[in-house]
Amino acid sequence: MSAADRADVVRRARELLGRTIVGHGVTVRITEVEAYGGSEDPASHAFTRTPRSEIMYGPPYRLYVYRSYGIHLCANVVTGPSEIGAAVLLRAGEVVDGHDLARLRRGTPPGRDVQLARGPGNLAQALGITLDDLDTDLLAAHGDDGDSGFTGVRLGPEVRTRRRIASGPRVGVSKSVDVPWRFWLEGDPTVSAYRRSPRAPAT
Repeated sequence: MSAADRADVVRRARELLGRTIVGHGVTVRITEVEAYGGSEDPASHAFTRTPRSEIMYGPPYRLYVYRSYGIHLCANVVTGPSEIGAAVLLRAGEVVDGHDLARLRRGTPPGRDVQLARGPGNLAQALGITLDDLDTDLLAAHGDDGDSGFTGVRLGPEVRTRRRIASGPRVGVSKSVDVPWRFWLEGDPTVSAYRRSPRAPAT
């Protein structure tokens, strides 16, 4: 991966912060992401090209969904360009619309909304994302009726965030552990806690 490609991975990850994603009746403002550089990133699923990771080599802004540890689903935005395999894991966000539905999906009582989409599994669950959403075109046009009646998954308009963007090492990976490709909106209460993998080499 060239220096330009690495810079592009970082740029596209940072640009997702503050942007909304709509999923099956719930809208989340993205507050934390994690970038993966594809075929030259040992921590990426695309480091080894397999049927599961093939979607990551395709066109950008497709949804890559996978099951983590056999328990919860994680939602990723393929960022491209094609054949690079780069993608961004959506780690956390703030539910800004569809709170009742998100609470129902998460089993979270009112008053704890800050936790609804904190962590990648919680975010995907709040949005109602399933494996059926794999390969969704997140930029596809859906008419002029706003989100009314929309039942799929898509990204909202690009935005400029006023919060400072912080960066640090990625969570839970055992390779390329200290690459600072986790990005978040500094001070946002929905951002998840950093946890270094117990399988990672000691610092």
